[in-house]
Amino acid sequence: MLSFNELKSTMKIEQIYTGCLAQGAYYLESNGEAAIIDPLREVQPYIDKANSNGAKIKYIFETHFHADFVSGHIDLAKKTNASIVFGPTDMELGFEATVAKDQQEFILGNSKIRVIHTPGHTMESSVFLLINEEGKQEALFTGDTLFIGDVGRPDLAQKVVADLTQEKLAGYLYDSLREKILPLPDDLIIYPAHGAGSACGKNMSKETHDTLGNQKKTNYALQEMSKESFTSQVLNGLTPPPAYFPQNVMMNIKGYDSIDEVLERGQEALSPGDFEYLANQTGAIVLDTRNPEVFAKGFIPNAINIGIDGSFAVWVGSLIPDVKQELLIVADKGREEEVITRLARVGYDYAIGFLNGGIAAWTEAGKEIDIIPSIDVNELKELSITHPENLVLDVRKASEHFSEHVVGSINAPLDYINDSMNEINKDKTYMVHCAGGYRSMVFCSILRARGYDNLINVKGGFDAIKSANKFPISDYACPTTML
Repeated sequence: MLSFNELKSTMKIEQIYTGCLAQGAYYLESNGEAAIIDPLREVQPYIDKANSNGAKIKYIFETHFHADFVSGHIDLAKKTNASIVFGPTDMELGFEATVAKDQQEFILGNSKIRVIHTPGHTMESSVFLLINEEGKQEALFTGDTLFIGDVGRPDLAQKVVADLTQEKLAGYLYDSLREKILPLPDDLIIYPAHGAGSACGKNMSKETHDTLGNQKKTNYALQEMSKESFTSQVLNGLTPPPAYFPQNVMMNIKGYDSIDEVLERGQEALSPGDFEYLANQTGAIVLDTRNPEVFAKGFIPNAINIGIDGSFAVWVGSLIPDVKQELLIVADKGREEEVITRLARVGYDYAIGFLNGGIAAWTEAGKEIDIIPSIDVNELKELSITHPENLVLDVRKASEHFSEHVVGSINAPLDYINDSMNEINKDKTYMVHCAGGYRSMVFCSILRARGYDNLINVKGGFDAIKSANKFPISDYACPTTML
């Protein structure tokens, strides 16, 4: 869902925030000329916005080669003839773009946008300084260099450029923050590319903008310290990034299929017979995007459940290793296009069709269905007494489990499910929970497709378990990272 947050100014500045990716794109407009910063894959909302204002999109500014989503820069440029602008980079691009120099300025109506090269998160990372019609430095669009309460993790670019190390990148980031950003005015508004929930930082605030002056006071990474101390602090608590990140980077560098082609390919309506045929004859994964509790009551055997009403794109990217993996979609009626669009945001362009009529059509056709047993907290308590040999499996992140957990539970994070499988004995029964019930069903569905039949989902997750006051809970420990 896109939401708009407008800053009062003599020019238009709108933050377009997409919650499922915790991502902020930006619409700038001055005197009939517009610029988009870090656009999402579906570009029509930006075009519609400019048209409704009687403005022409002149520039598309990219703060860096994004890892966690596929930018819409290429499609937007083709549809508007706007110029794509990156900061300094030696990368060979698969499309036409302007590679700016440090401190180079671009005229937008009566305002100016200055490119400031800030290597660290990645080598090409740049921030964009908006100088308004009165000549005042008004806003800084910081990409993944500076977040609210955090900075961009410096361990991602090493997955793409072999001779980079996270320590070297952290050193560059230290210099960029202190030489390029800290000298700027305190009243400058900071607009980052992400907020809490993104894997591009480890402990971001839920706030999506702030003044630079306040960040100088409150952001740990902007405090006075040595480069060595900064490197230690910024690297502490980092976990391996999702496998799809390097693939998204290369798509953003080299190019990708038009979103229009992706939508057309994915919205092929398939009868139950054709759906079953493709599932059997191709290597496609059956991806069921319905509500977890609905899914549990009846689904196509070997389907995996990643519900659309959650951090859908992020979990798809974390759990399906290859962005070119073919996918067959099961969705609630009327949400098929939404599913395809949200898959494309993270580069999963190869949905090859959806089940026409949904699971009801599958059932009416007499096709086989499977179920996953689910229990509430009261049933969990009863089972723990009658079957003490059953084990409680916590599939939340390690940081969440460390912070607070059911005493005696086993932590097997969904994020690293292939490693977590090593914690599970097929001959034992596990009662699986996450925080609220979304991730536990994802976990159960993936392992059931792999032949693990003794998993029971706990509805309501840890939140319900803790609220019930029926189980011993570990003492709370404040987490240092949200990864």
